[in-house]
Amino acid sequence: MKSELKTKIIEALENYMRFHSISANEIAKRSGVNAGYLSAMRAGKLTVKAGDKEVDIANKYYESIAKAIGYQLQKNYWQTVTTPQMLRILATLEDAKKYGYTNVIIGETGSGKSYVADMFAQRFPLDCFKVTVSSQDNIGDLLEKVCEKIHIATEKSKSKTLRAIARKMQLLKADGNAPMLMFDEAEYMRQPALCNMKELYDNLNGICSIVLLGTDQLTRHIDKMRKKNRDGIPQLYRRIRFGIQILPTIDRTFKQFLNDVLNDKNLVQFLRSNCDNYGELHDVLVPALREADRTGQPLTENLIRTMLNMPNL
Repeated sequence: MKSELKTKIIEALENYMRFHSISANEIAKRSGVNAGYLSAMRAGKLTVKAGDKEVDIANKYYESIAKAIGYQLQKNYWQTVTTPQMLRILATLEDAKKYGYTNVIIGETGSGKSYVADMFAQRFPLDCFKVTVSSQDNIGDLLEKVCEKIHIATEKSKSKTLRAIARKMQLLKADGNAPMLMFDEAEYMRQPALCNMKELYDNLNGICSIVLLGTDQLTRHIDKMRKKNRDGIPQLYRRIRFGIQILPTIDRTFKQFLNDVLNDKNLVQFLRSNCDNYGELHDVLVPALREADRTGQPLTENLIRTMLNMPNL
């Protein structure tokens, strides 16, 4: 990494810290960069003392800072497009954060839920925390993920951990923040985890907004358990019922994304025939654009077919 790029990263860091009124300690926590290294980097130094020697500050530390503040190190092949789904997600997140709402955002796979949630969390690094749910997560796992995001230790019991999370959110709110928890891919939550959401709501109501993002598998799963009167689910449903937001259907013509290639009708037709959502379109186009840049070839259907091991025309 050239020294000019390192300087630009640190300049971006200083701007980020000023804009968000965020401390160096918080940056160190979020980036995983040692506070001493961070101090030296901010002072314009390219080396630090290790024992009796001066050693270079490794590129990985600059890369970690760039990632933490959203500084783009490589050419961006995917431009943000203000889709109807994006506008609805942003409006829901902004209202939830401002007014402390609990919301459930339901949208198709690949409609941009994770992308927009990441972008939103990047805008509010001090009080907006996003947790991604795994199919293997139990209650303890989810609470541990929340504690890791908000930089507190887990307690010996679930109830104590919930109280510790509530205390941290109360402190953030008392400092003038509007704390928010987002749970992405929430369709993976099962009954115990969903009941935990009800407890989180009860502990954080009026203190911290909670948003679940998932596919309609989440609402269908909740509805099925509610009709069977499973423990805790009717109570959860009462709390979220009027906060459920259904995203518009994905435009599978992808007109907003394909302005640069609309003249190549074969390529456009190929992309529309083979991609079911924005996420898949991204996964096809970005590597192809990168390969076209690397080889100097034009972006064509045959280039994409070659990369995907599909027969050429």
